[in-house]
Amino acid sequence: MTRTGFYPGSFDPVTFGHLDIARRAVKLVDRLVVAVGTHHNKHALFSAEERLAMVVDALRPVADETGAGFDVTTFDTLTVTAAREAGASVIIRGLRDAADFDYEMQMAGMNAAMVPDVETVFLASSPETRYIAASLVRQIAAMGGDVSAFVPAQVAVALKRKFSA
Repeated sequence: MTRTGFYPGSFDPVTFGHLDIARRAVKLVDRLVVAVGTHHNKHALFSAEERLAMVVDALRPVADETGAGFDVTTFDTLTVTAAREAGASVIIRGLRDAADFDYEMQMAGMNAAMVPDVETVFLASSPETRYIAASLVRQIAAMGGDVSAFVPAQVAVALKRKFSA
């Protein structure tokens, strides 16, 4: 039986922190679906198509390094619904700090109440990436700062292009 993991996020933009979690998550499952969420109440900097393309590009070196394949998709439903549709038995979530933990525990409890057969697995961010947040990356880029320490090169270029328009 294939164990499928579902790693959801907005990935607006994809960061080295996201890649750290994906790199480690593939060790826990046979198949990892990285899912770009498109929430109607959130106003993303990048379109779903742009985020999807950035995630695919950013995961290529991770796939080469780990030998793992990734499925990358978008979803606009409840995370737990999308996980079930992807055939996942686990939802992978990264935790940077206590604030993430509190929020993610609440979400995991709600998801478990709705779909008890899908578990949530938390991975603590690596010390090297723990401080990276996509919201801060966007803020730095918007103010003309260098984000190359936080995101893959192609994402840094996309951010620069987005904010120079």
